[in-house]
Amino acid sequence: MTNRKTQIIELTLKNIQEKGFTSFSYDHLAKELGVTKASIHYHFEKKGDLGIAVCERIQKGLEEAYTIIRESAMAAEEKPFAFILQRVKFLEQNGVCPISALQADYQELPQPMQEKIQQLSQMEIDVFVELLKEAKQHGALKSTEDLESLAIVIISSTKGALQYKRVLGEEFFQKMLLQLKELVK
Repeated sequence: MTNRKTQIIELTLKNIQEKGFTSFSYDHLAKELGVTKASIHYHFEKKGDLGIAVCERIQKGLEEAYTIIRESAMAAEEKPFAFILQRVKFLEQNGVCPISALQADYQELPQPMQEKIQQLSQMEIDVFVELLKEAKQHGALKSTEDLESLAIVIISSTKGALQYKRVLGEEFFQKMLLQLKELVK
């Protein structure tokens, strides 16, 4: 069984994906975990401290997904989309990207969390650019020179499609993914 600190981080991550960071309290977490608020404060004095720990958990997940995809034997032009699907698999059924959820609450968050979210946002773009570079080196993306802009378009489209998926269903997300694959050929 995971330790209490890890349980708190994982439950917070789930809450962020479903409701956003500002929409839950330590009281809410304590009730879901069946512990006292003091137990949560023991591990994370302030909600911002918990937010930083969640950001670090997200960063670790991004790094792991990137490593798995980068080192896989699949064709280079498939890796960007495999990365997307790997990240989407990480989400709850109708959850949104936790980075997107934190970005939505950005103005309400403490400065250290804002800085961590800026780093995570840039890291996500940088990782995707690296996967696109590899695809380009292997003959894909012949009509595209600005890989960072393409990464931004793909990431933004994916995150927007996850929002639409909550309302319109999985088919919407799959249509978007197919269209992006056409764009990247």
